[in-house]
Amino acid sequence: MEYLLSSSEMKRCDASIINKMGVPGMVLMEKAALSAVEELHEGMFDLKRVVIVCGNGNNGGDGFAMARLLHLKNINVTILFVGDKNKCTPSTEQQMQIVQNYGMKIHNDFDFDFNGYTTIIDAIFGVGISKSVKGKYAQIIERMNEAEADIFSVDIPSGISADTGKVMGVAIKAKRTATFAYKKVGLVLYPGAKYAGVVKTKDIGITDIGFEGKYPRVYSYTEDDLKRIPDRYGRSHKGTYGKILVIAGAVNMGGAAYLSAKSAYRMGAGLVKLYIPNENRTILQTMIPEAILSTYDSNNIDIENLKEEISWANVIVMGPGMGKNETTKSILGVLIPHTDVPIVIDADGVNVIAEYSDLLANHKNNIILTPHLGEMARLVKKDIREIEENIIEEAEKYAKEKNIICVLKDARTVVANGSGSVYLNQSGNNGMATAGSGDVLTGMIAGLLAQGASNSEAATLGVYIHGLAGDNAASKLGTYSVIADDIIDNISDVLHT
Repeated sequence: MEYLLSSSEMKRCDASIINKMGVPGMVLMEKAALSAVEELHEGMFDLKRVVIVCGNGNNGGDGFAMARLLHLKNINVTILFVGDKNKCTPSTEQQMQIVQNYGMKIHNDFDFDFNGYTTIIDAIFGVGISKSVKGKYAQIIERMNEAEADIFSVDIPSGISADTGKVMGVAIKAKRTATFAYKKVGLVLYPGAKYAGVVKTKDIGITDIGFEGKYPRVYSYTEDDLKRIPDRYGRSHKGTYGKILVIAGAVNMGGAAYLSAKSAYRMGAGLVKLYIPNENRTILQTMIPEAILSTYDSNNIDIENLKEEISWANVIVMGPGMGKNETTKSILGVLIPHTDVPIVIDADGVNVIAEYSDLLANHKNNIILTPHLGEMARLVKKDIREIEENIIEEAEKYAKEKNIICVLKDARTVVANGSGSVYLNQSGNNGMATAGSGDVLTGMIAGLLAQGASNSEAATLGVYIHGLAGDNAASKLGTYSVIADDIIDNISDVLHT
């Protein structure tokens, strides 16, 4: 597991290591500078002519220390100070004095000409920025971005919010960013992730001890977390690994049911039953013969039969490809109050709930909702842009309010359960922006639930593995050519890791 820190969490961790552990701030700054210079070389930057742009905070102090280290390696380094000398932190003031002791000149010119430099190092603001960048600071960042040189950012691109990834008026567009101790949330969320380029987390001696038992709010998974996948047993049978009822697909719209069922099987589910319109029987028998079929008349649903099918299952998938219609509403109205097994509600199931929110009134703390941004906007009656810019807060608020797990799908999918701890996914790629990808995710979450994963673990692990499978598919096919079936076909590669 990897923690992703906000600005305040990082500052608290820093302060704990300095004040309670007794590690001098200058030691941390020196280690930060050393690791950043190391990353500068790893990133194969052209160091023929380097300019380091420093502010008056500790980020600027890191920059001054980097300038000295590069100077001592006989690299041609120019230092440009764009801060207020009267507002320098003590460590930054000390680093300024050290570079001057080494005979290095500090320029202080907001009209600085960046032409001819091969690399620009951004050490202006760091993680503490909280207001929009304006005036001469905005102008110099724009000129840095316009220069032909590659930009290397120290800790975070200047102008990017460490908490949200938002551009605070204007921001540095880096080729590479070396961040210290932990990734910041703003380096993972867009647009911050795009502005940061390649992000590398560097160890500078700050550890989890600095949390003092109060762990960060946002976390993510790494490949080590694949050990969370439920175990398989030597002595077992298909019933051991769960029974999933997939209620999906409108008349002549069987693809969603197929994708959800197949992905559930690929995740290791024992039995999958499709509850589908009569018209879809033949095609789905052909497409996925492993599935059990139960059909219904879309114009006259047999409620007692539906209740029997519901009672059969350990896990239920509801909504993919069903359409926003009376049939979907009727099934939801029977399903939600008549079972306490986990229900994964996706697509048109979400859309119907958005229109008839009282459908969630009687659930038994067993709902996983998987909206994309547009569906979430309909659920909470807000503009999609507002959801996009506050994706963590919106997911957490809705999950808490409705007592559900919310899987809010985007380039960086968020999983919230209302507890305050939020999962932010880093796997996946833009090739997965393709029809049916969400149906696959729904089936994968259901497959994990069927094998005994908790609702929260199934949602987070399902999202993570879904992204890894998509990454495997893209590595083979390229991002332009990935389709939903390719994601399913690569689940087994991930599970073999």
